[in-house]
Amino acid sequence: MSSSRYRAWAHIPSVAQSAQVPMWRDNLAALLADADNKNTLLPFGNGRSYGDSCLNSKGGLIDSKQLDRMLAFDREQGIVQVEAGISFEALLQCTVPHGWFLPVSPGTSQVSVGGAIANDVHGKNHHCDGSFGHFVQSITLLSSTGAVRECSLDTNKDLFCATIGGLGLTGFIASATIRLLRIDSTNMNVRTDVFHGLEEFAQLSKERRDDYRYTVAWLDCASNKRAFARGIFLSANHGTDGEKVAAQSGHKVSIPLSFPRFALNRYTIRAFNELYFRAQARHDGKTLSRHYQSYFYPLDAVGQWNRIYGRGGFHQYQFVVPLSEMAAMESIIKRIVESGLGSFLAVLKEFGSQVSPGMLSFPREGYCLALDFANRGEKTQRLINELDQMVLGAGGAAYPAKDRLMSAESFAAYFPRLSEFKAHVDPKFSSDFWRRVHG
Repeated sequence: MSSSRYRAWAHIPSVAQSAQVPMWRDNLAALLADADNKNTLLPFGNGRSYGDSCLNSKGGLIDSKQLDRMLAFDREQGIVQVEAGISFEALLQCTVPHGWFLPVSPGTSQVSVGGAIANDVHGKNHHCDGSFGHFVQSITLLSSTGAVRECSLDTNKDLFCATIGGLGLTGFIASATIRLLRIDSTNMNVRTDVFHGLEEFAQLSKERRDDYRYTVAWLDCASNKRAFARGIFLSANHGTDGEKVAAQSGHKVSIPLSFPRFALNRYTIRAFNELYFRAQARHDGKTLSRHYQSYFYPLDAVGQWNRIYGRGGFHQYQFVVPLSEMAAMESIIKRIVESGLGSFLAVLKEFGSQVSPGMLSFPREGYCLALDFANRGEKTQRLINELDQMVLGAGGAAYPAKDRLMSAESFAAYFPRLSEFKAHVDPKFSSDFWRRVHG
């Protein structure tokens, strides 16, 4: 048993928590059986959740970092079986040289496979491929009673669907079998388009969705008037020629210390956005070849980039509203600009109509926006609570993996299969997030 200060990626201060760090899958059943019955448990991956869904301050964590092995790899079919603690980065280093890529990837390669399943992560290709849960073929799940269950769409289907997007509450994922994506090159062909306003964004998204596997946009959430809702739209496909060379691990640069609080304010963010927009606008209408690392994971090149927000940390807020609610999206962005709290990291994309098997899966058809807010205490909390009400009013939803403030009422409204999910929660598993939204 170790005691350490486990933190979510947003670095909101958290208390020290006890953690078990098993070395082998064979140790898991005994570990679960020996756990203190007075305390709850929660699997911990690589700590890349922004909110408190990966924390369990009133119980203990099961840290999966040593359970990071590849168990099987079918190089002809592109099927891998892995332990839950393996990171996307490590998985890519093994599979890319053989011409296989992750079928869905979020904005960092530092997530674990277990965490990706627990949060049913999505990527820039949701409009054509759906979420990560679509590519999970099977899961080996351990319960607190020591029971081992094989779960898939054919076996223990309900438990399988509860585990995908289930926030680590249904048991410990000992291993998972994933279907990969065939690629011919590690290069990406990336087209850049400038847009001014949400109507132009929506038109670009409509025009590009059939011809490009990946689409995403950077949105300026700090400027108003003529510059309101301007952005850079990136469309990409995997290249058809070039080497299959996986990205090397490690960071190009690292943030050594937390920034002072005054470093990020509406003026510095607006200045950064202006410089970034001008730099990217030079490539308007052009298609350039880039390695997958710089397209999918640009922030991975900066170690500890979360320190930019200072010692108080930050809140990330990610939400989706139906395609018919573009007016609501515009009102939300106007409120963010008006607040002066929006960041330079704002990502806008369109989700497709694919329905994940996960009972609590976040992605659903609509427009999705994710951005950071430096933690300014009650001021920031009031804004996020206000945004929550606007999202609710539009029939949208917020993402639990990015949240630290969601109310029980909002959670129930966002996830209509909540009652069905509860039946599959392991009674010995909990988290700070689950206690807040469920009790």
